[in-house]
Amino acid sequence: MESTRQKIIEVAQELIQQSGKVDVRLTEIADRLGITHGALYRHFKNKQELWIAVAKHWFDSEIIQQIKVAETINKPHLILHDWLWQFVNAKKRAYNEEPGMFTLNATYIENDPEILRSVLLDSMKWIDQLMGYNQPYYEKAEAILATFAVFTLPSFKTTWNAPDYQARFEQIWNLIKLGL
Repeated sequence: MESTRQKIIEVAQELIQQSGKVDVRLTEIADRLGITHGALYRHFKNKQELWIAVAKHWFDSEIIQQIKVAETINKPHLILHDWLWQFVNAKKRAYNEEPGMFTLNATYIENDPEILRSVLLDSMKWIDQLMGYNQPYYEKAEAILATFAVFTLPSFKTTWNAPDYQARFEQIWNLIKLGL
């Protein structure tokens, strides 16, 4: 059952990436999988649930899992800086290179604070552990991510290709690093 759910997610993502558009019809997904349109509803209660699952899968595989930091460095601040820089650049790359998936993510993840928090939860846990905060609700880690929202939230996307992108990132980093 879970493998079918995963296949549905992967095919939906593939169709969006191929077309560059979010308006993939459920019948297209079902046809590609050789199942009926109604069979999709055995795995997802509605179209929105499917799109959320697709967006979460894409965000994890194409944004979070692409971040590779040298955790052997004995300075958590430097590791965090590197992680954040890679994170904001992964979002920028997605905006520039994967418009369909970026739009899907913006529509179903970024516009819903509860879903966005659930998608970012593993990242908040990682930051909390790295920095030794040990907070049960990851408040400081969440605040760090929120500080860099200008580099991650879709409403700011038109500023991501500006020539001062890295300088702006470093200015924000310099403002918060002493409080880490």
